[in-house]
Amino acid sequence: MNGSRITAVGHHQPAKVLTNEELAGMVDTSDEWITSRVGIRTRHIAGPDEPVDELAAHAAAKALATAGLTPADIDLVLVATSTAVDRSPNMAARVAARLGIPGPAAIDVNVVCAGFTHALATADHTVRAGAARRALVIGADKMSEVTDWNDRTTCVLVGDGAGAAVVEASEEPGIAPVLWGSVPEMGHAVRIEGQPARFAQEGQSVYRWATTRLPPLARQACERAGLTPEDLAAVVLHQANLRIIEPLAQKIGAVNAVVARDVTDSGNTSAASIPLAFSKLVEQGVISTGDPVLLFGFGGNLSYAGQVVRCP
Repeated sequence: MNGSRITAVGHHQPAKVLTNEELAGMVDTSDEWITSRVGIRTRHIAGPDEPVDELAAHAAAKALATAGLTPADIDLVLVATSTAVDRSPNMAARVAARLGIPGPAAIDVNVVCAGFTHALATADHTVRAGAARRALVIGADKMSEVTDWNDRTTCVLVGDGAGAAVVEASEEPGIAPVLWGSVPEMGHAVRIEGQPARFAQEGQSVYRWATTRLPPLARQACERAGLTPEDLAAVVLHQANLRIIEPLAQKIGAVNAVVARDVTDSGNTSAASIPLAFSKLVEQGVISTGDPVLLFGFGGNLSYAGQVVRCP
């Protein structure tokens, strides 16, 4: 086998939906203020009895079922998350236990909003090296648990959820080489710190960085796949907010691509946002098997990772 590919995807969101109107009853904000600044209308919020590993396991189970696989077929579980409460057992081990996966390598990846694309690249490398046959790659976050619901600059952004992908060895590569990196000296721009942990960010710094520095990097990710942005069928960026997604997508130059805008319905779900949005595009039939799709994560640590994948 010369490569790896995504063979199935799945996603899960909590049933509870929090609207902008409901938020306006909690903090000094309004539907007009939120939609005009970040483009979010609703977000899903997990309850106290819905931990991160449960969200992740639901999404992973859907991806497994779609792939026609059993838990015993998986030998690597990677979970991208930055909202794990406990250090051990890690999220990957907890998900494996929930699903009954026997004896997998179980690894958590904490690169915040770029976590899923980092984890996907890690799975691709591992499968191509022959160290695993089939991997479950999951992005899951419960941002509501690290949010100050009295801070209108952050509480209007966040949502909870999970998305998952099954990665398998293939004769033809279906996951192109990753383009990744970071700006660690600016890591303070997005933070989840303190006791209790709380999410905070320097919104203008993140906006300027994302809309000016990232477009050429996203185009480089296309080059590593041997494609131009015009060749893309879809672009799935980290669903930070609509004011970042739309200018960034335009500057990439993917003029023929569907641009994922799941942030409108789901809010910013951090590491879950890309697999959530990607899974929904696949489920809705917006993109077809074999279509080239750019996945590009960015955010916490001012890290980024992107790769072109073929739609399962």
